[in-house]
This record gives sequence, C-alpha cells and structure tokens, in this order.
Amino acid sequence: MTAEERREDRPAGGSRAAIVAAGIFASRLAGLIRDRALAHFFGVGGYADVFRTALRGPNVLQNLLGEGTISAAFIPVYSRLIEQGRREEAGRLAGAVFSLLLVLAAVLSLAGILFARPIVSIFAPGFLLDVATPGAVDRFALAVEAVRIIFPMTGVLVLSAWALGVLNSHRRFLVPYLAPVLWNVSIIAALVAVSRGAWQPESLLLAACWGALAGGALQFLVQLPFVAGVLRGFRPSLSLGVGGVREVLRAVGPVIAGRGVYQLSAYLDLALASLLAAGAVAAMGWAATLYLLPVSLFGMSVAAAELPELSRRADGGDGYLPRLRRSLEQMAFAVVPTSVGYLAFGWLIVGAIYRSGRFTLADNALVALVLAGYTLGLVATTWSRLLQNAFFALGETVVPAKIAGLRVGVSALVAVPAMLALDRHGMAEIFGGAAAGSDLRLGALGLALGSAAGAWVELAALRRRLAARVGGHFLPLGRALALAVVAAGAAAPAALTWWLLAGGPVLLVAPAVVGLYAALYLAACPALGLGSLRQWLGRVERGRR
Repeated sequence: MTAEERREDRPAGGSRAAIVAAGIFASRLAGLIRDRALAHFFGVGGYADVFRTALRGPNVLQNLLGEGTISAAFIPVYSRLIEQGRREEAGRLAGAVFSLLLVLAAVLSLAGILFARPIVSIFAPGFLLDVATPGAVDRFALAVEAVRIIFPMTGVLVLSAWALGVLNSHRRFLVPYLAPVLWNVSIIAALVAVSRGAWQPESLLLAACWGALAGGALQFLVQLPFVAGVLRGFRPSLSLGVGGVREVLRAVGPVIAGRGVYQLSAYLDLALASLLAAGAVAAMGWAATLYLLPVSLFGMSVAAAELPELSRRADGGDGYLPRLRRSLEQMAFAVVPTSVGYLAFGWLIVGAIYRSGRFTLADNALVALVLAGYTLGLVATTWSRLLQNAFFALGETVVPAKIAGLRVGVSALVAVPAMLALDRHGMAEIFGGAAAGSDLRLGALGLALGSAAGAWVELAALRRRLAARVGGHFLPLGRALALAVVAAGAAAPAALTWWLLAGGPVLLVAPAVVGLYAALYLAACPALGLGSLRQWLGRVERGRR
C-alpha cells in the first residue's frame, strides 16, 4: 500500500469509535423520533404489535446476512488484503461477495412475499387467536399484509451492510452509520403524510410499512458514491474462484449459526410475547429501542471500530490484549452510568420520549419496567459484543456461536416461568388508579429478565474461552464497580431533584434530572481518576498510534 493510500484510509483525526458513535447516535436519535411517532399513533396495543412483528422477518435475515456476518466473515479478509496493498484483489473479492449477496437477498425477499402467512404464523402464533377474540384487532391479517409490503426491504438492507463492510475496512465509519437515518426519516415522513387525513390506524400502519421499504432503498443508495470512491478492481462475479471468497464462505457458516442462535432468541421472545396479553410485543419493542441505544452507541461503535484493528493484530501478541482491555474500559465508562440511569430514571425517560396520544400512563409504567429488566444485562451485552469480535479477529467463529446457544438456553429457562408468573398480574392491579382501565399485564417483564440472565452467562463463557486462547486478564471488573459507585452517587441528588419537581411536565423534568445526573457523573470521574469524556473520545486513536 502506498503512503497516499495509507493516508486515505485514516480518519482526519479523532477516535474511530467516536466517529462510529456519532453516526450511530444520529441514527438512534432518528429511531427514537420514529418510535415516538409510532407510539403516539399506536400506543402499546395491537397495531404496534403488528408493526413490530412485520419488521421481525426482515430483521432476522438482515442480522443473519447483514452487518454481523459481514463484519465477522468479510471485513477480516478484506482488511488484510488492503493492509497488504493488494487493493485490486480486495476489489474483486468485494465484487464477488456483493454478487452472491444480491442473488441470495433477491431469492429470500421473494420468498417472504409469497410465504407471508406462514411467516406470521411462525413468528407470532398468538395472533391466530385474535379471530376468536370479540372486538380485538385482527393482528394476523394485518401482519400478513404488512409483511408482504415490508419484506423486500431485506434485500437492500443486506446490500447496505455490504457497503458498510467495505467502508469500515477503509476506516470510513461515519456515512454507513449515518445512512439508517434515512430509513427512520422515511417512516416518519410516511406517518406524517397519512396522518394529515383521517387518522385511521390501519392506514397509518400500512404507510409506515411503505415508508420502511423506501427508507431501506435510500439507506443503501446513499452509500454507493462513497463505496465507489474506495474500491479498486471491483467486478461483479458469482465465481467461487475469486481470491478470498472461499475463506469468507468458510467463516460465514459458523457466523450465521451464531447469529442464528441470537435470532432464535429474538424469535422465541416474539413468539412468547404474542401469546401474552395484547401489547406485550409493543412494550418489549419500545423498551428495546432504549435498551439498544447504549448497546449501539457504546458497544457496537467500539466493537465495529476495533474489529479491523484487532484483525491486524490477529497473532494475539502483545498489542492484542492491551487494546482489548482499553476498549472494554471505554465501553464501561459509558455503559455503567447508562445502566444506573435507566434503573433510577427509566420512568422519566420513557415518559419524556413516548408519552402522548395513545401512549398512556399505564403504557409508560409497563415499558419502564421492561426497560429495567433488560438493563440488568446491559453491561454484559455490550462487553460480549466486543469479545465476539475479538474471536472473529482471531479467525475463530465457532466458539461465539456455541456460546450464543448457551445464552438462548439460559434465557429461556429464566424467561418462561417468569413470564407465566408475571402475566397473572395486570397493571391496574399493581398501579391502581394510574392504570385504571388498562388491560396490560406484566408478562413482558419476565422475558426481559430472561434476556438479562442469558447475557451474563454468555459474557462469563466468552471471557473464560478467550482467556484460555490468548491468556491474561482483560475484563475491567474493578473499574466497572468503581464507575457504578460514582454513578449511584450522582443519581442521589438527581433523584432528589426529581422529588422536588414532582408534578411538573415530564418534558421539562426529565431533561433537568437526567442532565444533572450526567453532569455530576462526568465531573466526578476525572476527579477520582476514573477517566473523562475527552479521554473516552480519544482513547482508541491514541491506542492505534
């Protein structure tokens, strides 16, 4: 690789993780606004259940064939070719992978349209019971129609993940992580356009599906000019003889198996939630949006930025473990206070983001409880993302897949009895007048608790197996505990402020309380030698140099 090309493949300055985080933050912010609009129009009920279910099939295929698989199977091979200066070979590899993904995505998209009814039956068997429930929204029929509209989005999102893989390998992080903003904006625009007429939930639901389809296409197309600017020797090809293709395909199988286990977990959650009282699917979806925000910002941003660098240190030598530990500390600095904040102020946060229109106080309470359940596993989930990529960088894709299966088993063992026990209790029974007239029940909380338990078992297993492979201690548990103590200390005066402002508008109280909490935490950490925001933003870049 020439000196000019090396300069081309470096960001102008600042941390790559911070760049990824900035792009993801913009995308997630747009996602919050999207969910805010959906919650306003649908609340926690049948129509929201349908939209979440319609997205599940495309999301499964996107996760199986998309960013996670591309990151684990394609980026390590492509990055090594770039690092060795073999850019023409890298371009031919990119062309072959693109062609294979294009054919596969087209076939699967068509299958989704043709087999919408069995897809809904598999993912949400509980919807079949709506026909026998007088006065209930027929979620099954609506979900079938929605799936037929939205399923072709799968193909373009998989291709969008290919573009992300190419750009990340060239250390171009911002555009691919900003691109999903267009997907969210498209859904919001469709909802706003239709809501100007008669506010019919079915019309709004179908409009959101068409908006999602259009947004998926925009998400892919906006990346193409940037991809064209970095590729050399790109030629579409279905030949398996192109250099690197067989290596990518060998890695794909175990990765898809591992990702498939996670998707099995998501499927089980959805299928079980569909059997609970109406609204359980939606409650889990609204809570998951907030839960996944720090996972994406502070977990995926660091993991995505580190995969190419760990791949370049794939011998597991002296530079590997220090870099891994620094990245885990970087995650903890942001994720630990987020966990404490969600547990302490989840009610406020959910209310500020979602409460209006059809989203009631009872909806607010249920989503906050489910968010708390998920949050108990937040640190483990984010750290596991990086440890999985640490295995992928070493060329090991089987171990994470096996451990993912363990996570699913543990989650199910905890979730099913907890779900059944909690679903016996309604929101009106627990919260009294604030939830009067609500039919919502607590079963979704049991599923969230199962997810948290599985996350910690997965982290423990990944840590043990990686330590056996490369030696050394890399989980910064002591640092995480210290950060949790600081966060709890910052939460106390923020909670007092909440009590003093009780009864005020949630849109004013929530920013004041959460802002005070964040300011106190960020001020206390550097004073105690536990890091600072500036260090967080610059740590990965200094580690590279």
